[in-house]
Amino acid sequence: MLQFIIRRSVGALVTLFLIGAATFFLFVAAPSDYASLACGKDCSPARLEDIRHALGLDQPLATQFWDFMSGIVAGRDFPQGDCPAPCLGRSFFYNDNVTSIIMDRFPLTLSLTVGALLVFLVLGIGAGMIAAYRRGTLVDKTATGASMVLSSFQIYFLGPIVLLIFVYSTGWVENPKYIPFTEDPAGWLGGLWIPMAVMATIFTGQYTRMARSSMIEQLQEEHVRTARAKGMGKKYVFFRYAWRGSLIPIVTILGIDLSALLGGGVVTELTFDLQGIGRLAVTGAITKDLPLTMGVMLVGAFFILLLNILVDIAYAWIDPRVRLS
Repeated sequence: MLQFIIRRSVGALVTLFLIGAATFFLFVAAPSDYASLACGKDCSPARLEDIRHALGLDQPLATQFWDFMSGIVAGRDFPQGDCPAPCLGRSFFYNDNVTSIIMDRFPLTLSLTVGALLVFLVLGIGAGMIAAYRRGTLVDKTATGASMVLSSFQIYFLGPIVLLIFVYSTGWVENPKYIPFTEDPAGWLGGLWIPMAVMATIFTGQYTRMARSSMIEQLQEEHVRTARAKGMGKKYVFFRYAWRGSLIPIVTILGIDLSALLGGGVVTELTFDLQGIGRLAVTGAITKDLPLTMGVMLVGAFFILLLNILVDIAYAWIDPRVRLS
């Protein structure tokens, strides 16, 4: 297992380097001059030249690339001050280090993503397993029908409806807000449970149907039927032999859905007016703050790779044959 984790980690580091290189050449080496964007509309030639020198744009492209990549590992020095590692540049719009800005917004996005992930995995897989166990009954039909309805919703449609009902019309709950978990766990959950639930809704229905079909398929496998033929109880066979194998396709799809989950976080933050990394990405695009946009892209890529490594580890634990591939 350790060798398997090392191989996946090395592959992720290589991928992250390639993403960083592609991000640099996509933005910095593009025809647009982002020194002019940093300088603004009323920019004198002397001011533009000072900014170009401060950003290192008067250096050869290879030197700029080396400064950018080495800054992530060792930090960089800017005229406005030092940028400790991992340095992702300096924001034009916020006039601060990109890393500091992202880390300030990161806890909110992490809370939304992990919270929604836990909700739809527990509810979706749980409902799917129950539906498969009670196949053909009213419970099965209800769970299947509800999953079809939930899958048809979108965050930008369901979010305003939930706000209208629970916040603006009835006043049952306050407008969603972020409170650090370390300060007030109850306040953290109370402020984010609505966006978490809305974000998890569209995934819950998908994973309910997937868990149900996967479990039904596993129950038809020869080793499961053999266990039943030996006189083992239905519940014992269900949880001892069938459920672990049914998780394999679910974990596979989860690795693909991680990027969609982060994309859903952007829409969720905009819908509920939350100041996370998703909102930061939109701000960077609107203000044409290229260092900020590049930093958000790299951080997003890093966490997608990290989550995929965790998914691969879970996959290898479920199916040991993967470790030998």
